[in-house]
Amino acid sequence: MTEVDIIIIGAGASGLMCAIEAGKRGRKVLVLDHANKAGKKILMSGGGRCNFTNYSIEPDNFISHNPHFCKSALSRYSQWDFLALIGKYQIVFHERDHGQLFCNESARDILNMLLAECAKAGVMVQLSTDIDSIERLDNRFSVKTKQGNFSCQSLVVATGGLSIPKMGATPLGYKIAQQFGINVLPTRAGLVPFTLQPEDKEKFSALSGIAVPCAVSSKRQSFSENVLFTHRGLSGPAILQISSYWQAGEDVVINVLPQLNLEAELKSKRQQKLKNKLKTILEGYLPKRLIASFLPEDLLDASLQDLSDKQIQRVADQFNNWTIKPNGTEGYRTAEVTSGGVDCDAISSKTMESKQVPGLYFIGEVLDVTGWLGGYNFQWAWSSAWCAGQYC
Repeated sequence: MTEVDIIIIGAGASGLMCAIEAGKRGRKVLVLDHANKAGKKILMSGGGRCNFTNYSIEPDNFISHNPHFCKSALSRYSQWDFLALIGKYQIVFHERDHGQLFCNESARDILNMLLAECAKAGVMVQLSTDIDSIERLDNRFSVKTKQGNFSCQSLVVATGGLSIPKMGATPLGYKIAQQFGINVLPTRAGLVPFTLQPEDKEKFSALSGIAVPCAVSSKRQSFSENVLFTHRGLSGPAILQISSYWQAGEDVVINVLPQLNLEAELKSKRQQKLKNKLKTILEGYLPKRLIASFLPEDLLDASLQDLSDKQIQRVADQFNNWTIKPNGTEGYRTAEVTSGGVDCDAISSKTMESKQVPGLYFIGEVLDVTGWLGGYNFQWAWSSAWCAGQYC
């Protein structure tokens, strides 16, 4: 039995960050992971460039059953603190839309930095190690694996969620919580593309590859970004964002001309005695294929002068107020995050320690905290891990 102060399960963003902070305190830290490489999701994120944080991080950018839970961690270890760390390593980065920050070169820069910090702090990282069992005996945790048995005073669960199973995602973190009587809220895929009802899929499949700036709304939230038509349904930043708020069976309203009141525009052009066909006018704003999928050919071929107010209103409604009921989502296979998870009400927002099991900590995506698209989930990983690393 190898004895250490802290075992961290998961060598991803939050696990490595926590290991660094705990190691700096002189704690003997062991990180275990079933994968053959550390930080696999870091390497694939942001198209290999890692959207590691955002210039604008607010608690409102996160979804949780307990919306106040994330406030403490985000304020104590902010995006500016992480930027100071990457500054030490002279990692060159750039800003994209909405304050999103990406590496100029490669996501590997972030992973190499974390591993270098782990090495400096004396952290041990053991990969290709599956957890067989965990027990709590005499205020210590016993962790049994096929690659050895370990004992620790503090156990940190940094296992992530269920998204992208091909990268090795498992429900281990939720099982550990349940084993120790900690509530786990229902999980579902977040930041994920929508699939369409069969009739809509057939109708819009010809649009695969087209992206248009849209305003997308659900009952609870709205986002203005690109929507991408795919052969399975709808994707793009606006769809991924709204998916985290969407509930099965609900409608989603999409304005494909968010900068234009189409009804007023068409009536104004009709008043100017324009004799153009409706499709000629619409093609000034939208791709031809999209227009053809939204409206019947006879209507598109009609002269604007021949359209009644009611017809113009219907046409405008189709584009400014397109309402669809998604069939579902593509699920964990393509989801960027997992919504739901370990109930934050059972965890200290200051230390990330379980309120009922001393020495047991949960950080990162395994918790019921889901960030928006754009570096927010990485910042949650850094912030929650930093907090746990001060106390575990």
